[in-house]
Amino acid sequence: MRRYGRPHIFVTDKLRSYGAALREVGAADRQETGRWRNNRAENSHLPFRRRERAMQRFRRMRSLQMFASVHASVSNHFNSERSFFPRANFKKNRAAALAEWRELGAE
Repeated sequence: MRRYGRPHIFVTDKLRSYGAALREVGAADRQETGRWRNNRAENSHLPFRRRERAMQRFRRMRSLQMFASVHASVSNHFNSERSFFPRANFKKNRAAALAEWRELGAE
C-alpha cells in the first residue's frame, strides 16, 4: 500500500464478509461487485486452486509439506503441455522423462 497508494476501488465477489471488512476500515463506498468484475482475480488463482483441491486429502500438515516439496520438482519434470507438441514429440519427451526418473530412482 505504501508503494502504490490507496486503491480507488476494491473488486470483490459478493461475499458479505468482504463488505463487513471494508465497512470496518472505512472503504465500503469503494467496493465493486459486478458479475464479471472479479474474473481477473479468480483466473489468476486457478493453478493454486488446482493444487489446493489435490491437497485436501491430507490429514496432517507434515504429510502435506512432504508431498508438496517433492511434487513441485517432479511435476515440472513430467508436465509438458500436450497441445504444444505433435504427438510423436510428446511421446518421445515423455519416454525420456520417465527413463530419467527411473534412473534417478534406481540410485
